[in-house]
Amino acid sequence: MTADPDSGLLSPVRAGTPAEAVTGDRAFAAAMLNAEAALARAQARLGTVPSEAAERITAAARVLGEGELDVVQLARDARATGNPVVSLVGTLSAKVPDVADYVHRGSTSQDIVDTALMSVARDALRLITADLTAIADTLAELARAHRDTVMPGRTLTAHAVPTTFGLKAAIWRQGVQESARRIAKLRLPVSLGGAAGTLAAYVQYGNGTSDYAERLVAAFAEETGLSAPILPWHADRTPVAELASALAGATTAVGKIAVDVQVLARTEIGEATEATGGGSSAMPHKQNPVQSALIRSAALQVPVLAAGVTQSGLAEDERSAGVWQAEWQLLRECLRLAGGATHTAVDLVRGLDIHANRMQENLTLTNGLIVSERLSAALAPEVGKATAKDLLGTASRRAIEENRPLSEILADTPEITSVVDSATLAGLLDPAQYVGAARRLVDRALEESAE
Repeated sequence: MTADPDSGLLSPVRAGTPAEAVTGDRAFAAAMLNAEAALARAQARLGTVPSEAAERITAAARVLGEGELDVVQLARDARATGNPVVSLVGTLSAKVPDVADYVHRGSTSQDIVDTALMSVARDALRLITADLTAIADTLAELARAHRDTVMPGRTLTAHAVPTTFGLKAAIWRQGVQESARRIAKLRLPVSLGGAAGTLAAYVQYGNGTSDYAERLVAAFAEETGLSAPILPWHADRTPVAELASALAGATTAVGKIAVDVQVLARTEIGEATEATGGGSSAMPHKQNPVQSALIRSAALQVPVLAAGVTQSGLAEDERSAGVWQAEWQLLRECLRLAGGATHTAVDLVRGLDIHANRMQENLTLTNGLIVSERLSAALAPEVGKATAKDLLGTASRRAIEENRPLSEILADTPEITSVVDSATLAGLLDPAQYVGAARRLVDRALEESAE
């Protein structure tokens, strides 16, 4: 059989998204070629590789990266060497035979692979960050527009006390913003350590001075647009683990939105729906919350994959046998899925239909029990906390058993009517008057983000 490209058939959340394009095999191969070219340019800046050679290597790397390189063959060659760099260096060297001695000079495969990983991650994170910003902006609009839209608050799947949709949107937004801030703090370093983390061959090919390695790392970082680490990190996988963890946080943030939308979109709830629901293969009437399902699928996968990346931190010696190889696919899937999830979440929140009338209707489903906590707290100063709790407990059970509004039960309870008049009682029973600090919390969240 011929090689089957990874089309995303079993991962529709990232299929065809910008994140998929910047994390594919060809993008990764191009990143490795760019790392090789950047290394030659960095060495040229320090005067240890001829400038013309660095230019030739850069031009050849660009041509190969733009499509000439046979990525399938590169992958198959990697079976013999444990990584794709050996074959890549051979192909690049063959393109510039007269300056081939300056290709991969002093380097080791892990330097190139790790640097490429960070470059690919940077490109994907730019997309993810832009998506998170767009999501946060839309959620700010929803929070502002629905600051006073009262709805049932739900805990452990049941109605609890009233809240507002504005507060729900503000809380979604807070999670998105926190994940974006975490991504912004990530270190994405170049990898330059040589065979065993001493940069010995780089120094040997260089001028042999004690500060050459430091200057080379700084020049390499500038050429790649990544950060310069203090020490080689071949066996310190912290940068990779932190990256995976941040990606898990981003998918969890948008995953929270997705699971809430799925609940609100249930037929019997109907408080919010996706603007463009997906159809069913069997039931013509159904409009499934497809975007939420795709986002949720990613949010379930990325934390598991990130755990595998973190586990790969157990790297023995100065370079590990199998640990850094184990990270490649796991980390790429984290980037792909997180990028697909955030890209999908932009469309989800922008197209979300909010049904305020249905929220109002659902507030009445428990016949007034949704404000029983308020009534108990309001009566406590009049009859005592324990008595108030007992009275409301008895009244609530009667309302459920007799299927009557709580207001009627309370109107028939002398212990309550003797201390609370009918007008006050009616106000206490209004869900819109028992949302606590919800409105102020929305204002505060929007004010702080505007500063």
